[in-house]
Parts: sequence; C-alpha cells; structure tokens
Amino acid sequence: MIDRRSVLTAIISAALLPPSLAMNSPAAAQGTTGAERLSTGLSSPVGMAFDRSEHLYVAEWGAGRVSRIELDGTRTTFADDLPGPSGLAIDADGNIYVASYSRDEIYRFTPNGSRETWLTGLATPAGLGFDRAGWLLVANRRTNEILAFDAGKTRHVAVSGLRTPVGAVHRPDNGFIVSNIGGGVTIVRGDGSRIETGEALRTPGPGIAQTSSGRVFVVDYGGTGIHEIFEDGRTSLFVDGLSNPVGLTVSPSGDLFSADWGNGAVYRIRLA
Repeated sequence: MIDRRSVLTAIISAALLPPSLAMNSPAAAQGTTGAERLSTGLSSPVGMAFDRSEHLYVAEWGAGRVSRIELDGTRTTFADDLPGPSGLAIDADGNIYVASYSRDEIYRFTPNGSRETWLTGLATPAGLGFDRAGWLLVANRRTNEILAFDAGKTRHVAVSGLRTPVGAVHRPDNGFIVSNIGGGVTIVRGDGSRIETGEALRTPGPGIAQTSSGRVFVVDYGGTGIHEIFEDGRTSLFVDGLSNPVGLTVSPSGDLFSADWGNGAVYRIRLA
C-alpha cells in the first residue's frame, strides 16, 4: 500500500500547512454543506471506523497505534505497539479488527481493549470491512484478491484478478466495488460482470465507504480528492483540497469522515 517513496512524500507533505478543503459545485448541489477538521496531530492515519456510540477509531500507521476520537475532537490511545496498522473495521458486537500490513496478520480487540491475533498468513492486508452477512473482508494486496472470513475464520475468495486491491465494499446486489492502489476502481456486479473505471483517480486508496442509501465514495491517495463511484462506472469528484487522503468511513449519523495522510488530520464532511 505505502512504499518508501510514498513515506518520504508524506513526510514532506506533513511539513506544509494543511490546504483548505474545497467542495466542487456538483457536490454542493447534492447537499454537502462543508468540511470540518475534527482532529489533527495524527501520525499517518489509514483505516478508520465508528462504533455504535459514534466513537471514531483510527489506525495510525506512523505511530503503531489505534486512537479513539470523540465527535468533539478529544483523542485517546486505544491500543499501541502495533506493527504497521493499516485497515480497521468494527463488527456488530463492537469488536475492533486491525490489519497489520507489516506482519500479514489481523488483530481483534474487544471494546475494553483485550487483544488477540485473529488471523495470520495473509499477504500485505490493507483495507478491512464487512460484507452484508457479517463476514470480514480483507483486501489482500499481494495476491490481488478480496478475501472473506466467516466467524469460524474459514477463508473464502470474494473477488480475484484485481490490481493491487486495498479496499472494498459489498453491494446490495451481492457485488463489490474495489479500490486498487495499482490503478482504478473495479465494479463487480452481482451477476459476475465487471466494469473497470476510476481513471480520474491517480491512486485509489484503502478509504472506500458506502452510505446506508448505497452511495459509494473512494479516496484518491495519490491525489487530493474524494470521488463518488456510480454503478454504471461513472465517477465524480466530490471533495478536493486534501493532502493524500487515505482513510474513509461513514458515521452512524450518516456523515463522511476522511483521514488525511499528508497532514495527519481527520475531516468531517456532512452529507444531506
């Protein structure tokens, strides 16, 4: 997901003043009212997810920790001493799953912080999520697959033949939309047909999120924006002015939150 050159670029970017966020006119017309900086001082934030109480958990790659952020911006450390934490997802019971990109493992934390190594033997796991049945989705970058693990940890291949996948969401038609850091976005429909799109994105990142109404958004880690992805393959720039956005999630109240690698911040984008 993030090579040495990208890390150097991020360090340089972090020394710059954060750019202002700009909404393009189509986004404003869709009801976006603005973006607010929720938290700063994060160290290369990547995966992020909310629990049911609207606590935001963020995997900080550079610090080897997971932080918990309240909606007023208060931040505490939930877990530390993690090797290369990247993807993060929370199940229906409030358990927090964190991918170790460095060790090819996934850790599971209970809400009170107890930790176990839940999966091993992966291949540079990046983004995490859940499918509509509650199975854990893992973007297994090195094998070009999206894997799905049931409660018994049985491994299933959900999508294969991808281009260095780093994130995925499960669609209502039982298809998937996958962000590929190697280039573009793959739409797999429920009938198995595929659309390759996302040429406007320089480097789609792990941050891919789906709202309750079915809208899908993907960050452009190699660029400065967040794009909306449509089922017919169209894409539309939704938010611009970020600095290497990499994480993305939707809060229980329906707002979009983005983690910005370049300036170590989390932004809130209100959706109508």
